[in-house]
Amino acid sequence: MEGFLLVYITCSNLEEAKAIGKAVVEEKLAACANCISSMESIYIWKDKLQEDKEAILILKTTSQRIEELTKRVKDLHSYENPCVIYYKLEGGSKDYLDWIQEMTK
Repeated sequence: MEGFLLVYITCSNLEEAKAIGKAVVEEKLAACANCISSMESIYIWKDKLQEDKEAILILKTTSQRIEELTKRVKDLHSYENPCVIYYKLEGGSKDYLDWIQEMTK
């Protein structure tokens, strides 16, 4: 069975999250995109403390598609170094996991 992943991405705003989500789903790099409109982020970038409002993009995909998905997100993203991290799914509904696999072929 294929390995399944949950991909966490921060975006500059909801519009960017939706645009990236739509692109990668249409290109079958991810089966589904969830966009969460607002969060507060605190981090250091180029030696300065930053506080920003960002959006969250969560994608469901397979381990087979993660390299291509990551490259595509970086191509579409406005950030110089976007947060693209992923987690292995330990399990889930067989029907849902089968759907993810089918949507990312």
